[in-house]
This record gives sequence, structure tokens and C-alpha cells, in this order.
Amino acid sequence: MPSRTDLQRELTAIYRAAIAAVEPALLVGRALDGATSASREVSELIGAARRSFVLAIGKGAHPMASELQRQLGAKIVRGLAIVPPAPRGQATPPGIQCLRGGHPLPDQSSADAARAALDMLKEMTANDLLIVALSGGASAMFIAPAEGVTLEDKVATNSALLRSGATIKELNCVRKHLSAVKGGNLVRATAAGARIVGLILSDVAGDDLATIGSGLTAPDPSTFSDAIAILKRRRIWGRAPERVREHLEKGVAGEVPETPKSGDPIFACVTNLLIGSNRTAVDAAAEEAARIGFAIERGSDLKGEADDVGRDLAHQLAKMEVPRVCLLAGGEATVTVRGRGRGGRAQQCALAMAITLSQIAPHARLAALVAGSDGIDGPTDAAGAFAFPDSVARATSKGLDPATALKHNDAYNFFDSIGDLLRVGPTGTNVTDLMIGLANY
Repeated sequence: MPSRTDLQRELTAIYRAAIAAVEPALLVGRALDGATSASREVSELIGAARRSFVLAIGKGAHPMASELQRQLGAKIVRGLAIVPPAPRGQATPPGIQCLRGGHPLPDQSSADAARAALDMLKEMTANDLLIVALSGGASAMFIAPAEGVTLEDKVATNSALLRSGATIKELNCVRKHLSAVKGGNLVRATAAGARIVGLILSDVAGDDLATIGSGLTAPDPSTFSDAIAILKRRRIWGRAPERVREHLEKGVAGEVPETPKSGDPIFACVTNLLIGSNRTAVDAAAEEAARIGFAIERGSDLKGEADDVGRDLAHQLAKMEVPRVCLLAGGEATVTVRGRGRGGRAQQCALAMAITLSQIAPHARLAALVAGSDGIDGPTDAAGAFAFPDSVARATSKGLDPATALKHNDAYNFFDSIGDLLRVGPTGTNVTDLMIGLANY
């Protein structure tokens, strides 16, 4: 029987294969190779442009901008990559200016980066092409508050939404209606007639273009009324900054323009191409798991409260009866923060999973990994955590109470105490989370 270390190694290998498949430069290269009808259209638009500008935003911005610069070279008049804190030794692509943006909460650097991007757009003419390369984290890293709203107002509202357990779609609806660039407003800020190509690496379930990066280049179906309803539903409206409430109410009254909707003629010059998603990663994980001898089962999507998702996954895994089966799932759970512990949604999900496995299958040959594809789960140095049927027993022997850790959102310290955290460092990509489960190994 394989040891726990062996199982962690196998789970990590499957995880790394999934991450390799969504490497941003690889996906940008495929988008420009002309091998499909969609990539041919993008390739032709780029080839026809007299001058090209590049705006890359998100955790994959650096490799995406680097690949664009490598392929297009002198055709790029100016480029801007808005990146998270850069790993050491990461060289700036020639002709591309790199600026840092705050994440997971926006900060002054996010506003400075957006201002620099808007200044760049002023240099464009109707004959130019703007390539917008979007990846996970773009919403927080690119901030231009709407008139009358301050950066502090946006940070306070965003923080309250995150703590409330709001979904990414809810977060982005509110963000778009407090922004001068999100929800398609970036298209409004670009020279009329200029072509825009969006190369989009999805970090949201369902790959909704209006949600990824808060829909910088996509029509926005949501409204000011929707944003207010979300803040009320999440019990934030009454304590939201006064300027936020005033701005949203003006929007409902028609005193502030709505975000551009589908059918708006400004989108006639926009071509958006989805270049990768969570499904890309899960498919690659399935290929690697099959290569090492596992039968493949697809589990339910990771959505809803992390505690509930973890429990459900534990039951799905425990029901696996086929020898050497790998259960795979992807998506993004949410956490309603009630405690002051350390952790992230993947670790919270893994803890709920471990607790349930200890109850329903304490002696079964089961193992799982829940981890973020970006290598960073919440404000921690871990990508996620491994869950075993004996995780609870091992932690209890060290004096830890798993139920208390779950209640206080302290999964990081729980798993750290038993050596079951996955630490891989920032991966430079983001396609939400992965769950890899092994049964009857």
C-alpha cells in the first residue's frame, strides 16, 4: 500500500499537470497560431493592424505580455502589464512596462495602474488595435473608481463583500457599477473605431465573459438595481460608504449612465477569445491520472459554501468502488468568514472533507487534494491541503479540535500541524480551484 507521502506525491503530480496545461504564455501562443477558426480571426486582426497596443492584467499578465511581445515584436507600439508582486528573476519583456496591482484587495497601486492604462489609451487612433490579455486577479489589480466614489470606498465595499461570502458574480456586479473601466467601460474609453481583441483566461465558473476580470471588454447584463440588491442581500447596504450608496442610487435614477449592454454599437469592434479555463486544467489532470493508471470520474462542480462542498465531495469519494479511481472536480467555493483563523476556500473545503471522511470512511483507502490553481489560497503561503481519513485523528493527537478549526476558519494551522499543506508558490496562472481525489489505490 502506498504511503501518505507517496499519495501526496501522486496528487501533486496530477495537480502540476493541470497547472502546466493553463500556462498563460502557452495559451496565448495557441490563440495566435491560426489553427482554429477563432485563432485565425485573431491572427488576421493582429496582422492587419498598423499599430498594436497591449494591456495585460492579472496573475498571468507577465507571461501573456511576454508571449505577445515575442510574437509581435515591433508591431507593439506600447505595452502595459499590470502584475502581482513579481517573482525574483522575472525579466520585464522588452517594450512592455510592468506595474504592480493590489490583490486580493485593491490598493493605491491598482488605481495608479488603471490611470496609466487610461493614459495609454489616449494615444490610440481609430486605425489602431488594442490587445487586452485578462487573467485571474484582474478585478482587484485594475481600479478606476467612478466619479464621486473614492478608492477607499471601493476597498471597504469589496472587503465587506468578500467577508460576507459573496460569489464572484455578485462581487463583480457591484465592482462594475462603482467603476469607470469595468463592465465594458474600458471599450468606451478606447478611441472610437479602434479594434479590440480580448485574450481571456477564465478564473470564474461557467466562463462568463461579463464576469471574468469584471468584464472589461464585454457587455454587462447587470444593473445598478442589481448591485443594490446584492448589498442588501449580503446585509452590507446600511454600512456601505455613503458615497457608494449615493452613486448606486443615482444610477437607478438614471443620473449616471448604465454599463454598456449587449447590442451597444461600441462592441462591433471587439473580438473576445476564451483561451483557457478550469475545464482545460481538469482535462489535463484527467490525462495525467489516466496515464498513471487511474480510472476517471468527474465530480460535482465546486460551488456553494466550502463546508458543504467539502462534505459532499467526501461522500462522492467514499462511494467510489472501482479499483484505482480518480475523482476530479473544479470550480470555486465560497467562505462566509466567521472566525479569525488562517486559511482560504480550498483549505476550508479540504478540512470539511477530512472531517467527513473520518466519520463515514475512517479506514478507507482514500486521499484528496483541494488547491487553488494560482498556488495561493487566501492570505496564506499554501495552494491548498491534502485530506485523508486519518487527518482528524492525527490532528487530535496533537491537541487540535477539527470542529473548532472549521468554525473559526483556521484550516491553515490545522493542516500545517500535520504536514498536509501543499506549498508550490505562485503558479502565474489562475483558473479557480481543483479537487483531485484518489480511491481504492
